[in-house]
Amino acid sequence: MTCRRGAIIVLEGVDKAGKTTQCKKLVQTLQDNGVPAEMFRFPERTTKIGQLISSYLENKNNLEDHTVHLLFSANRWELVPLMKEKLEQGISLVVDRYAFSGVAFTSAKPGFSLDWCMNPDVGLPKPDLVMFLKVNPSEAARRGQYGTERYETSAFQNAVQQRFEKLMKDPTINWQVIDAARNIEDVHTDIMNHSVNAINKAANTPIGELWK
Repeated sequence: MTCRRGAIIVLEGVDKAGKTTQCKKLVQTLQDNGVPAEMFRFPERTTKIGQLISSYLENKNNLEDHTVHLLFSANRWELVPLMKEKLEQGISLVVDRYAFSGVAFTSAKPGFSLDWCMNPDVGLPKPDLVMFLKVNPSEAARRGQYGTERYETSAFQNAVQQRFEKLMKDPTINWQVIDAARNIEDVHTDIMNHSVNAINKAANTPIGELWK
């Protein structure tokens, strides 16, 4: 008998939408209910590539925009073997940002098409559920520590939100929009319900490939 695989559950949104808080709460609640779950976060800043990305985001160095995009993608690819290993062990992965953020942020810069931005991530493990935490970027800007990193300006975040809205029109991805302007517990309940459904559906299906 083969092990029921875990699901890939991604939380996306503009900066300070509450993704990290909700990812941690979701993992904790799943574990408390006997569902094996672990959190992944991109960029994963502890790897060599991740350290380079981190110094860029903190404005400690400058990198050419195409290079930055490819580094973010490489940072996801380097964790694919570990992700697949966990999924095959029946562990569901709750992922704080994924390829969709990479595409939305780079394509919000002048001169970048969605297609070019998507291409490096084609074939990544496909999420079983992507939840977009929707909050007005001007509301997000009022949340703690906003503006400490490179992309945290309202004009840029508005452009990012528009790119996310284009990505959400893709019918091959299980997108769910979550109203993240509500209190933390209400948002969590919504996320938990969608996640349980996705985990149950994913259990007996093969891991898909993103954008293929």
